[in-house]
Amino acid sequence: MILKGFKEKSNKKYLNKLLNERQGRVDDSKIESLGVIFNYDETDNFEQFRKLADKLKVRPNKVKIIAFSEREIELQSTWDVCYTFKDFGWKGAVNNSELQAFIKTEFDALISFYNNDILELKLMTALSKAKFKIGVLQDDERLNDFIIKTKLNEFDVFENELFKYLTILNKI
Repeated sequence: MILKGFKEKSNKKYLNKLLNERQGRVDDSKIESLGVIFNYDETDNFEQFRKLADKLKVRPNKVKIIAFSEREIELQSTWDVCYTFKDFGWKGAVNNSELQAFIKTEFDALISFYNNDILELKLMTALSKAKFKIGVLQDDERLNDFIIKTKLNEFDVFENELFKYLTILNKI
């Protein structure tokens, strides 16, 4: 228990360091690749992200979806990766090779679709090399370049607002 608390504290310190060093850079390049991070415990409809990518005209081979769950779940290869607390070590270290590959991929856009204040979700968003980070309203606004204030169960509102603003920003 004590070690778990120290590990969480070291990861929070690392996350704050990442966010303080982060520089937002938004350009008008088109979105051709898309990464999605979502919390399986909040929403388990991953197919909505594939439909969103299709609406944004992102080819299926350029879409990567990962899910986080606080509990171990049986997967049927419905999305790319599902990770838990066990996939993280001290000082923000990622112990899962698939997650490391996701982090290193320079997506044109990353959608962080979660509300719960979970350190591992924030770490994945902060560690990502995505050029443009999009999220729903969260406690720490330093995580994303663009925030759409909506509830998770209102995905159609999120989708419409995202499409509208990406068109205005000349991203699609």
